Amino acid sequence: MPAPSDTVRLEVGGELFGGWLSVGISAGLDRAARDFSLGVTDRWPGEGVALVSRRVKAGDLCRLWIGDDLVLTGFVDATPIEYDDKEITLSVRGRSKTADLVDCAALSSPGQWTNRRVEQIAADLAKVYGVSVVTAVDTGAVVSDHQIQPGETVMGSIDRLLTLRQLLATDDAQGRLVLCRAGSARAGGALVVGDNILTGSADLDWTDRFKHYIVRGQSAGSDLSFGAAVAGLEGSATDKAVGRNRVMVLSADGNGDTQSCRQTALWEAAHRAAKSYETSYTVQGWRAADGRLWQPGQMVRVKDPIIGFDLDLLIGEVIYSLTEADGTRATLLVAPKAAWELAPQVPEAGLSGQAKGAEMVTFAAPSHQASSASKPTIVKF
Repeated sequence: MPAPSDTVRLEVGGELFGGWLSVGISAGLDRAARDFSLGVTDRWPGEGVALVSRRVKAGDLCRLWIGDDLVLTGFVDATPIEYDDKEITLSVRGRSKTADLVDCAALSSPGQWTNRRVEQIAADLAKVYGVSVVTAVDTGAVVSDHQIQPGETVMGSIDRLLTLRQLLATDDAQGRLVLCRAGSARAGGALVVGDNILTGSADLDWTDRFKHYIVRGQSAGSDLSFGAAVAGLEGSATDKAVGRNRVMVLSADGNGDTQSCRQTALWEAAHRAAKSYETSYTVQGWRAADGRLWQPGQMVRVKDPIIGFDLDLLIGEVIYSLTEADGTRATLLVAPKAAWELAPQVPEAGLSGQAKGAEMVTFAAPSHQASSASKPTIVKF
């Protein structure tokens, strides 16, 4: 059984339901809605399970707690039941209130905004579905024009706003949409092999990494700039960790300049390098050393001599799980911060503000490459 501080309770209609034997709660920077799955099994005829099934229905407003910590506010999506002549199992699945922004159409009238801030437009779009919007960072200058596109969802419309400003949209425990950037908080503990790390898993896959990134584009011509001057724009970046010659050439979106092409090339190099070191760790319990829950968006020190890390990485996703076999465990997906930074975009017509490019990732990463001049090392198992 989990400690009292980690007891999971589902609140529906003013009642608290506990005693769950299986728990799965997940939240991440790359998703706008966290979700949960709870399960309990009872011997036939399962009077306790039957009580829950009568009082918890799909569509119910709910809140989910871990101890005294609220972790999700949303709605019950499903309440599947399985049974035989020996036992009956009930599950409850649900998502954050922000799930309606992911699923549902953008309907705000009149559907066009002029000279409004990103968070103001997002709030107008979200309030149709009863969702509040909060910002954790400065969202930049006003947007000169934004229009809903036919058939797009609320998050589809909001994502178009966020891309230019390199903002992320996630949710919080209150069911609000949060506009943020990666790495704005710090975890209350470290991940250390031999201490709290139970398992680690990393593909260390360099398939999508290249040594040279070249971005080519063009800008709108003028009386002073035309022809080759605007058609031959180019920016480049180099990933020095890649030893052999591998070249990627990309076409820039929209009209840009040499600087924006270089920013995009830098981002490609940084993002792909960071993704190649994406690692999943499992730890016992749901809380860091300071007693706070592990949360996506936190920077955490990782000391892993097996993979080769001794640096700060970003937690991109957290899964809290409970099983009878393993007890409470947290699975943390971590990587360098650039893995969750968005690509710089060329400003579109009607959008004001200048996009910023991501900086090149530099960190002590595992080294398994041998130079062509060196002798191979013999490794015996």
